[in-house]
Amino acid sequence: MRILAWHVHGSWMTAFVNSPHEVVVPVVPDRGPDGLGRATTYPWPARVREAGPEEVADLAAGGGFDVVVLQRPRDAELFHAWTGREAGRDVPAVYVEHNTPRGDVTEWRHPLADQRVVPIVHVTPFNAAKWDNGDAPVRVVEHGIPDPGHLYSGHLESLAVACNEPVRRRRIAGTDLAARIARAVPVHVYGMRTEGVGQIVTTGLAGAEELAQADLHKRMAEHRAYLHPYRWTSLGLALLEAMTLGMPVLVLAATAAPEAVPAGAGLVTADVDALASAARSLVADPALARAQGEAARRHALERFGLARFLSDWDRLLEEVAR
Repeated sequence: MRILAWHVHGSWMTAFVNSPHEVVVPVVPDRGPDGLGRATTYPWPARVREAGPEEVADLAAGGGFDVVVLQRPRDAELFHAWTGREAGRDVPAVYVEHNTPRGDVTEWRHPLADQRVVPIVHVTPFNAAKWDNGDAPVRVVEHGIPDPGHLYSGHLESLAVACNEPVRRRRIAGTDLAARIARAVPVHVYGMRTEGVGQIVTTGLAGAEELAQADLHKRMAEHRAYLHPYRWTSLGLALLEAMTLGMPVLVLAATAAPEAVPAGAGLVTADVDALASAARSLVADPALARAQGEAARRHALERFGLARFLSDWDRLLEEVAR
């Protein structure tokens, strides 16, 4: 198929573009949110190609798209503005909802809840249950992770945390909780716009930096364990990537995380002090850390493997295109 999809979520898109389909990614001159184009820090296959608004319009006019993958209300607006066509009515479409709902529980109605044409595709059963989807068709396709390999060494007696904008998102991402755990075991924060994180993690900050995905995987795997302190986000892909690397994981029991991490792969709990205690235990016992990491990797490959993800998406795309 030929699929139009905006580059919105780099890690998710990296899995999606590993399909055999031709994926056309919109690009605008400033490579802003309306069209980022191809990723520069993720390895994407050559069959993923960029197209500006005029080429998108030409392709749409010639019936060149089998499916449009929407990921924000803005995507549907752009498609209509560029092509004069409506996604879902003139061209088959799906809407991938990456996020948990925001605000009070009474305000959790999805933007596509009042239509019955475009399926809302949630990335976790948790998200599907929490959003008010109204009359819209609902599907769930759980995440898939390209296997980076069993890279874990764990020789650094510290914890890795992956979080973009950990200062602005301190409550959602649990940066303040990471600060509490860092008093027991140092943490290293990886992600975009980490400036100022030292004002939150005032004790035990081992470092803060942004790396390309391949470099990030190698560096994360050097830490004794991965810490996932997120309070209210969709299931973090960095958590699944850490498990696939063979890292033991210390996870705040929130949103879909408890269902994603099996027993024996680390610790999942809402008790922050227990997470700190488990971190100390893993630092003291490298063999325990390695055994838990191997359990994490086995589970991640089985449940969140790339082949399962792409197979699920192929079935859904075929259904929508028909």
